[in-house]
Amino acid sequence: MLIGDGGPVVARVVAVVGGGCSGVLMARELLRCSDDDVVLVEPGEPGGGVAYGSAQPWHLLNSRAGAMSADPDDPGHFVRWAATTPAAFRPRAEYGRYLRTVLDEAAAAHPGRLHLRRARAAAITPDATVALDDGSAIAADHVVLATGGPAAARQGVVHPHYIADPWRPGVLDSLPADRPVLLVGTGLTAVDVALTLTADGRRTAPVVAVSRRGLLPLTHTADAAPPAVPSLDDCATLRDVVRAVRAAAGEAGDWRPIVDGLRPYLDELWTALTPAEQDAFLRHLARPWECHRHRMAPEIGARVAGLRAAGLLEIRAGGVAAWPGLADFAAVVNCAGPGRLPAAAGPLVGGLLAAGLARLGPHGLGLDIDVDGRLIGAGGRPHDRLWVIGPLRRGAQWETTAVPEIRAQARRLVTDLHSGAQVAAAA
Repeated sequence: MLIGDGGPVVARVVAVVGGGCSGVLMARELLRCSDDDVVLVEPGEPGGGVAYGSAQPWHLLNSRAGAMSADPDDPGHFVRWAATTPAAFRPRAEYGRYLRTVLDEAAAAHPGRLHLRRARAAAITPDATVALDDGSAIAADHVVLATGGPAAARQGVVHPHYIADPWRPGVLDSLPADRPVLLVGTGLTAVDVALTLTADGRRTAPVVAVSRRGLLPLTHTADAAPPAVPSLDDCATLRDVVRAVRAAAGEAGDWRPIVDGLRPYLDELWTALTPAEQDAFLRHLARPWECHRHRMAPEIGARVAGLRAAGLLEIRAGGVAAWPGLADFAAVVNCAGPGRLPAAAGPLVGGLLAAGLARLGPHGLGLDIDVDGRLIGAGGRPHDRLWVIGPLRRGAQWETTAVPEIRAQARRLVTDLHSGAQVAAAA
């Protein structure tokens, strides 16, 4: 609400661009914690996105149910909704349904304030107008960019059946089970694709996953140990942090509690590093860290181990360039992680960069923002009315891709939106 001195109460319009996890959590917080009208711009079904929209029954969350509540004030909300236990790893498709449910419930509790626009955002202007690909436009007071992260890193692969997007519906269905398939990448996406290619039990030829280091995500234990925070008081450099974390993991006998205990402090640690240290981390430590931080559910880890033992999944180091005979594969599937901007920008983000309305964040991992999440333009000034939530904050922040952090960002953004409005009204 914008409240003038003794004047009428005026409802604001906040456009949330993107209806995946980040967009749903943002829209829900706006409905519950403000009086704003919310326009959610999403061409598909809200709550889907890349993570949940194309998930199959065998694709599980890589976090326990107890961490996945949409409500910052109610950690057990998802557990109760799914009638499960906090330690369970639930299907990703189910979580997409959960996100749609919590959005629907928030809309029903605040009737008339949520407006879903089934279109894509084609452009955003500094005055918070969102142009849509159907030719219409939304005149908003604020815009929150919630479109997810950069696209997968592009691969210099020439193959007659190269699959750039493994999440495109049906794209894997026609691949023959008696010919090998090459996956470029060995992370969680490659695991998901391998599970899909072997789900019906008919595959006789191997799925081969290659990456520079050949590292798979590690696995959660069945029972989680309480997080443990290593002592970082005397850490002044990246080398000091690595040494302290390794020492704490050795003393604990299991690295998982140490990794989990670091999570609330990761953004502070990241921003305290020098640009050179951040670059060194990205070159040498980011991939091993991701393998420890973003782990497979125990059931998925067991399935992967079984596939490898049966010769149906092979993990190779050296990258795709080191692999001879690409023609022997029925298909090459890009399973790489997010690419760097601007190369990995979609049309909307690419347009913002080209127009100078946004600039690259550190190391091209995302867009540049100020401490409150405002988008920073090419001239170095933050926009008063354009905001970013979720994975596109990567670089300016580090831990910004998982539900607990995104729901906290959504709650804070509601507060910051209103703080800015009150300042503007008083000026």
